[in-house]
Amino acid sequence: MSNHSSPGKSGEPVAVLALRTVKPGCEERFEAELHEFISRSLQTEGQLGLSVIRPVRESGSREYEILRRFCDSTCRDLFYNSPLFQQWEVTVASLTDGNAKRQHLSGLETWFVLPGQRALIPPPPWKMALVTVAGVWPTSMFVPWLLNPLMSGLPLTLQALLVAVGIVILLTWVIMPVLVRILNGGCILYEGGKRI
Repeated sequence: MSNHSSPGKSGEPVAVLALRTVKPGCEERFEAELHEFISRSLQTEGQLGLSVIRPVRESGSREYEILRRFCDSTCRDLFYNSPLFQQWEVTVASLTDGNAKRQHLSGLETWFVLPGQRALIPPPPWKMALVTVAGVWPTSMFVPWLLNPLMSGLPLTLQALLVAVGIVILLTWVIMPVLVRILNGGCILYEGGKRI
């Protein structure tokens, strides 16, 4: 998310991932400023929580990952335009390399994280769409075929519910994890396989 007002329906929770690279030797001061900023910022309207993933010391990385959740896009926009946030940007400018890289995250991206692994910078939306179609299309044909003998005589709305539940269960716990594992093995989804 390069700007603060990315699409998002007002009233739906939204999340923003911010990546910041701290300059060598500035880690301790950055940590102190981050702690102070978090304690003040969590009091602002519409905050649903915040997670910070610090770089692993042995990795050589100096990149901090800050995931902030808001109750809706309006609260997100108010926060990123607030004097509190603007002051934070000024405070850490001398401690970090460049500006934070921000990205709006949607629920669909959670399918692209394998269980037990750290989050990934999500692939481009067109890749997510292609993988989702590759998973949904065969599943949407298989589930009705499989359930048809068990559903004959049930009301149409109940049949539709059972098919929808079957598709969601298969996609969430079988199809999407397998597709992501296969495609990520070939580095098709994640260019360079960059993990966050």
